[in-house]
Amino acid sequence: MARLFGTDGVRGKANADLTPELAMAVAVAAAHTLAESDRSHPPLAVVGRDPRASGEMLEAAVVAGLASAGANVVRVGVLPTPGVAYLVGEAKADLGVMLSASHNPMPDNGIKLFAAGGHKLPDEVEHVIEAAVADGTAWKRPTGAGVGRVHDLLDGAEHYIQHLVSTVPHRLDGLRVVVDCANGAASDVAPTAYREAGAEVIAIHAEPDGLNINDGCGSTHLEPLKAAVREHQAHLGIAHDGDADRCLAVTAEGDEVDGDQIMAILALAMRDGGGLTADTLVATVMSNLGLRLAMSKAGIRLIETKVGDRYVLEELRASALALGGEQSGHIVMPAYATTGDGVLTGLHLMSRLAATGRSLGELAAVVTKLPQVLINVPVTDRTAGATAPAVVAAAAEAEAELGETGRILLRPSGTEPLVRVMVEAETLERAQLVAERVAAVVRTI
Repeated sequence: MARLFGTDGVRGKANADLTPELAMAVAVAAAHTLAESDRSHPPLAVVGRDPRASGEMLEAAVVAGLASAGANVVRVGVLPTPGVAYLVGEAKADLGVMLSASHNPMPDNGIKLFAAGGHKLPDEVEHVIEAAVADGTAWKRPTGAGVGRVHDLLDGAEHYIQHLVSTVPHRLDGLRVVVDCANGAASDVAPTAYREAGAEVIAIHAEPDGLNINDGCGSTHLEPLKAAVREHQAHLGIAHDGDADRCLAVTAEGDEVDGDQIMAILALAMRDGGGLTADTLVATVMSNLGLRLAMSKAGIRLIETKVGDRYVLEELRASALALGGEQSGHIVMPAYATTGDGVLTGLHLMSRLAATGRSLGELAAVVTKLPQVLINVPVTDRTAGATAPAVVAAAAEAEAELGETGRILLRPSGTEPLVRVMVEAETLERAQLVAERVAAVVRTI
């Protein structure tokens, strides 16, 4: 059976790959799997979504599935993914469901599941849910008073914003920021949180209509943010994706600041404040070699995981560490959040600017990035495309050629029919040449 879950939940084109029937089946299986251990009270589930139009349809299916399994449901409406995770913990719920395809285009949608406490699911639990969905196990359906009830939480965003602002170590007074909300789930939350923390905020792409999420804006399209930062003479720009679990930034000069640089800035801030446990940062194998060199120079240990913030989270929890993340802008601070939180990251990044009086460009310069080329190769079978003997041989040859002056990473996408070919080298030209050569082999599979 093909895997139902990717690196971040179940994802596909809404009403084609991800149908209401599938959403309901996943919800039923999740309710029984995540709340099976304690039936002394009805399970409680928190359900949120981003503003894409298909979320309304899928929310109805998920809520129906949960209630049919006997779970009481609290709908929190449009809210960032980390906001839903936070409310799962606050409500002491048995599970949470977030309907979002993150940075993917509007026609896509996804189902992200959280266990009690707002934590993402380990692989073994996802396997149990997958097997239950595939098997179509007919659990005994409750009737009468055993059917779950559905309620709306109208002030969930306010509770979440209050929590976010309470974590800021230094107020943001005096900073002017442009925030690109990607016409997504943070369109209200991000500007409000940044203002309440003291910043002057100019919000762009903060008028979601269900169809315009991630459309030429947000963390995957930074040009509009760069233009707005220059127009408003802002100190920096912050970009979120559709469900606001990511944060990327732009300097006053219009230079991009990625997740690696943000992690370095936060790691040094936390180390200086005594909050970086064991002077250790957790990142994925996709992080630039420049981050590794910068952290080594600062005396900070770097642990690598597989790609996906869930694997960063697992390492953070297993080793009781304080900071981790991905180059893509998923940054995790376990003291304040159970998952990557873009708005939380933006607050703490700006807090470092305010506390030091230094510009974002100055702070980001601690990382000298090696030129990196990433080619996404469309494939029919992403696993075969990454593991075929010819592809493996081409990657090995490239790795030997690069030696210690660069590296190559070949991996199937966890959410799309793509194989990602990433190459770092001393020069952009060499990285591009090597990446194109390996990508050409992948295209033959």
